[in-house]
Amino acid sequence: MNPSSATFDDFKEEWLSSITERELTAVAKGNRFARKLLSQWLDFEEESLDVTFCDGGGDGGIDVAYLEPGDIDEEGNQQGNTWYLVQSKYGSAFAGTGTLLTESQKLIDTIDGKRERVSSLTDGVLQRLREFRRNAAEGRDRIVLVFATVDPLNEAETRAMADVRAVGRDRLGGLFDVEPISVMTIFQRLEEAIQTVHRNTLPITANLVQSGEGLLVGSMKIANLYQFLKDYRNLTHDLDMIYEKNVRRFLGMKRKVNKGIAETLMSTPERFGLYNNGITIVVEDFKLLELDKYQLTEPYIVNGCQTTRTIWEVLRSKLDSGATGTSPGLEAWKQQLGRAIVVAKIVKVGSQGEQLLTETTRYTNSQNAVSPRDFIALEKGFRGWARELATNYQMFLEVQRGGWESQKLLQKTRLKGEQFEQWANAFDLLKIYGAAWLGEPGLAFGKNPPFAPGGSIYRRIMQSETFGALDLYAAFLLSKTANKVKFGRGAEISTRGQTRFLFLFALTELLKECMLSANMDRTLDTLTRAVIAVFGANSEDAVESLVRSALNVVDDYLSQDHEDSVFNEPRFNGDLNAFLKSETLGKGKEQTPKLENLLALNRLAMRRKFHDAPSDRDLVVRALTSN
Repeated sequence: MNPSSATFDDFKEEWLSSITERELTAVAKGNRFARKLLSQWLDFEEESLDVTFCDGGGDGGIDVAYLEPGDIDEEGNQQGNTWYLVQSKYGSAFAGTGTLLTESQKLIDTIDGKRERVSSLTDGVLQRLREFRRNAAEGRDRIVLVFATVDPLNEAETRAMADVRAVGRDRLGGLFDVEPISVMTIFQRLEEAIQTVHRNTLPITANLVQSGEGLLVGSMKIANLYQFLKDYRNLTHDLDMIYEKNVRRFLGMKRKVNKGIAETLMSTPERFGLYNNGITIVVEDFKLLELDKYQLTEPYIVNGCQTTRTIWEVLRSKLDSGATGTSPGLEAWKQQLGRAIVVAKIVKVGSQGEQLLTETTRYTNSQNAVSPRDFIALEKGFRGWARELATNYQMFLEVQRGGWESQKLLQKTRLKGEQFEQWANAFDLLKIYGAAWLGEPGLAFGKNPPFAPGGSIYRRIMQSETFGALDLYAAFLLSKTANKVKFGRGAEISTRGQTRFLFLFALTELLKECMLSANMDRTLDTLTRAVIAVFGANSEDAVESLVRSALNVVDDYLSQDHEDSVFNEPRFNGDLNAFLKSETLGKGKEQTPKLENLLALNRLAMRRKFHDAPSDRDLVVRALTSN
């Protein structure tokens, strides 16, 4: 089968294989389905304590609860936070509109305090939700009911979701919203990667003129732009897809620029075109359908995310609130809106125009602050490193979450080409590098933005003249080692639920001690070679020695009975989760003296010999010098 002929059904079968191929109960399959779909949609971390799985008896209609914190804007202000409350409807659990209406009513009753008997897990989430609703910032903080299904909703089910939104806002207020996601959502985000023949085509009404080859310049009415965004969301079920080539997330209504955009739209929309720089849309192709109406193929907004999403938020609240009546004020505002325009540029890049698209994205955003949520896929270095890793280590580097599913599908549907058995997500490897090489285990566990393009740790990494594919491969080797130990939700020992990055930090700190004994300097690139020498060369005794010692550090540190436990740290404030996510973790004796004591004790323990057997340090040094 030609790769371009891959269908959604092919992708869905591959995507679901990790669920269907396992002997799991119906509840466990629903849990695994929700976790996988939500993680690929929102990028939450497996170890995050802000993810709560409530599914089962007494869940009150909440299968998964996830609190996504807002980003920090350029002024250092926290953006709005969002609670995602997920209804996982896998397999026979979903039976159309009846399921949507019944289950959403249950969840709304639960949040509104109308259901008293819930499980302890759900009760814990509800306590946080009650506090969240009492203190929510209007227009920023949100509660979103997410229906997670295998297949996208049909027209009747989509209408039912609109009814749920109206009921929820009536009962819970304007902070309530609904969002459908499905395996199709992930498939469409990865369409370009799997080279499917399907293309999103949409009409847009605008006053444009052709200015040179492949360029339309002009303006469009804001009401027409809003309709275009609505059509896009109805087609794809995922408005964020239109920003895939630019930024991943809307920065929120509190951002200074966005507040100004919203204020203009609310008070003097007819002046919008005078105040705003406009938007840029790149397309695979465009053609004129009739006067002022164009068909766009594969549109992406690469400049104007904040503008268009603010327009979306304001007009949705004014025009699609669900109210059936009207008022003189609203009618007057609609008259003003009818005269409101936005300057627009539409650029045709063709089906093979990746370089032109990327350059257009960069240059049209050069005067704006770069969001920390830019896709790593836009970073040229990662594409080159992915090729190196494929060639030298037969490893697939996933630069966009979910890309591995599409790659597995390609491997099943093509007769020739590379067949990968091992893979890693690029962003995960950057966090491992930051925790282990740069000594930032707290930041790696607690935050994503510093490790994304534009973030502080990302800049430190990329400023290195030596960083490249070899470093990513070394981080991958450490990741495989940590996976064997089992951290996070799958941890078999309680001290390992939140300590994956701390373990990786301890592992490399102990390795550095052995590097000194092997007369190796401890620069970043030398540490990379040392990791590969030990963990990539089947040096089982050396690996076992380092892993055992690093686990001693982690387990003792989280043991309340140990004198050098985290609970005895001078700066420990009683919140273990916050302390393990703090930037001070692992920053020497002044910040975490108990952790430093444990590292020192295990360095000494690695030197001890028993009878004529080599010490643990000797085993590691032997691996370093022989490989």
